[in-house]
Amino acid sequence: MVKVAAVVVTYNRLEKLKTVIDRLEQQTLAPAWIVVVDNASTDGTGDWLGELETEAALHVVSMTENLGGAGGFARGMSEGYLLGADHVWIMDDDCYAEPDALERLVGGLDAAVLELGPDVPFSCSVVTFTDGSICEMNNPVTSWDWGRLLVKDQPNVMVTACSFVSVLVPRWVIAEHGLPYAEYFIWFDDREYTLRLTERCPGVQVLDSVVVHDMGDNKGVNFSMVNADNAWKFAHGIRNESSWLLHHRGIIRWVEFGFRLLVNFRRGRVSPRLQLRMYRQYLRGIGFNPAVQYPEPPRAELTATHVPL
Repeated sequence: MVKVAAVVVTYNRLEKLKTVIDRLEQQTLAPAWIVVVDNASTDGTGDWLGELETEAALHVVSMTENLGGAGGFARGMSEGYLLGADHVWIMDDDCYAEPDALERLVGGLDAAVLELGPDVPFSCSVVTFTDGSICEMNNPVTSWDWGRLLVKDQPNVMVTACSFVSVLVPRWVIAEHGLPYAEYFIWFDDREYTLRLTERCPGVQVLDSVVVHDMGDNKGVNFSMVNADNAWKFAHGIRNESSWLLHHRGIIRWVEFGFRLLVNFRRGRVSPRLQLRMYRQYLRGIGFNPAVQYPEPPRAELTATHVPL
């Protein structure tokens, strides 16, 4: 039986976290472990987790400071790997999985491997909003041949990048490709990581695996939306994307990103003060280039079915 560690990163969302864990307990394919990374919550999350009893083995990682979603996922995935999980299943603390979501993810990944070979690096769910519509900010990026598995009667769409809202990552992927950049803190960590994983082979979105993302407003995100309230998030995102483009895609892509920021700022009538703040983050990307980290011991093992190139 496949052993899955469900990894949830949380920060001050106790009531939503209760629903997340309840949904994990209802899975038709039960996770062997539930790993909760508590990013130094101040709303009683730690006390509640300390008294919680679950059918699956519960592992609580209590951080002394908030390391953001990126740091939380890196820590939680490392914990799942060290527990011996065959797969880690990562999600936010406002992601409510349908009862068969995990079973479908595992089955979808296995089916894709049979057709494409052992390099398929992840499977992700369809993410809906609370009203049943598609969640605007959690749509994956499809590959050019996205329908290759659909014509083989698989409910799988081939994708090159996705958000960290219900993603199943096999053990060999973590051993070979490492963890998300914890230093990113928030934003673009999921895009960078899944792009890293799909350089050799696309992942798949499993169309009959569904989760609900209980976010505030069902809106996508673009750089024309920068304002005083959300600027701190965009600052991280711009620094992170700038760093990735310059150091991993080249200076031309980096310069293009700078022009794209300008176009979006003007379209959204972002104030000159905030534009200056964002461009400072863009320039910070020049000297910001995190190194890939691996669970200890690094590159410890690969599954017998996977042969790296």
